[in-house]
Amino acid sequence: MLNKNIVRLAIPLAVGALALTGCASDSGSSGDTLKIAFQGPLSGDNVALGQNMERGIQLAIDQANAKGDLPVKLEYFPVDDQGLPEKATGAAQLAIDDPDVIALVGPAFSGPTNSAAPLLGDAGLTAISPSATNPGLTEQGFKTFLRGVPNDSAQGAGMADYYAKKLKAKKVYLVDDKSDYGVGLAKVANEKLTAAGIEVVKKSVPAKTPDYSAAAKDVVNSKADALIYAGYYQDAAPFAVKLAEAGYKGAAISGDGTNDMKFVELAGDAANNWFLTCPCTDATVEASTKQFSADYKKKFKVDPGTYSAESYDLTNYVIQELKKLGDKADRASVYDALSKGSYKGLTKEFSFDDKGELKISNIYLYQVKSGKIEYQGSIQELAGS
Repeated sequence: MLNKNIVRLAIPLAVGALALTGCASDSGSSGDTLKIAFQGPLSGDNVALGQNMERGIQLAIDQANAKGDLPVKLEYFPVDDQGLPEKATGAAQLAIDDPDVIALVGPAFSGPTNSAAPLLGDAGLTAISPSATNPGLTEQGFKTFLRGVPNDSAQGAGMADYYAKKLKAKKVYLVDDKSDYGVGLAKVANEKLTAAGIEVVKKSVPAKTPDYSAAAKDVVNSKADALIYAGYYQDAAPFAVKLAEAGYKGAAISGDGTNDMKFVELAGDAANNWFLTCPCTDATVEASTKQFSADYKKKFKVDPGTYSAESYDLTNYVIQELKKLGDKADRASVYDALSKGSYKGLTKEFSFDDKGELKISNIYLYQVKSGKIEYQGSIQELAGS
């Protein structure tokens, strides 16, 4: 680990790159290069969500380099935490130790963010996340953490409002996967459902449970008319299969951790009719993201996924501030500019309060129909909130 006093020093554009073993760059030592890192699951069970984000980041960097209006070349610097808290500090340290890394987009998941944010803060390296939604992350005084997405207070409230006002649910079975993300989302949903007068049955089922048959039977036996699963697609899919096998006929909703086509691929027909929420719009549908979607598909041969466009926006926010700072840019000045400034992206306008929380809280609803995830619109508007 670098001495913290050294890490806190500003890193000017003129500093030469120190080529590290295993580094994403092959350009060697060059004062003409800055790197934007991404920390997220680039391998492991939830790799599809990480790939969605990294592709958005790569596209923004490639387009900025093609424009040629920066005084430096930008490079993409991936660090893989597999979406696991125990891998997060090692991944973050790789970014910290490269002096050319000027900002980090991520960490992607809440658990890894909770682990890595203190380290990134001590290094003065911005951690601007497109997707870490646990509400408590901005309550811990992390020095350089900015949340570029509405937190689960908004997402859990949206789920509860939709069940209460639109579907008129009477009893909801609420399951979390014991992750930081799942527990945080379930906590908010429980509070809002209870406040709406809906009976709630709570259960924690750890991620990677080998067989969801017992949990599925519990749901059916509870006579609940609606279900919330707070966790990731890798576990939501086998749970959905077992629910279908057990004869569950009620409504089912999960959050942004499940909102990926991998859920549909893994669950098959059992995914149909599930509702999915996300603090993210569908880049293939919204007019503002149509060109982005076309450029993304041209480059990667797939449509953008959950948080692709948001990651693209946040990377472009970093790039905007680098242009403004010019040769005065360093880690400290970049964080200061991002935390105090604003950026009108394709998906939303980004600006932060004094805790690093995004100032807006829009949540969107999707539904799986005939093997496809279809965008429904603002969950607040659909619920009549």
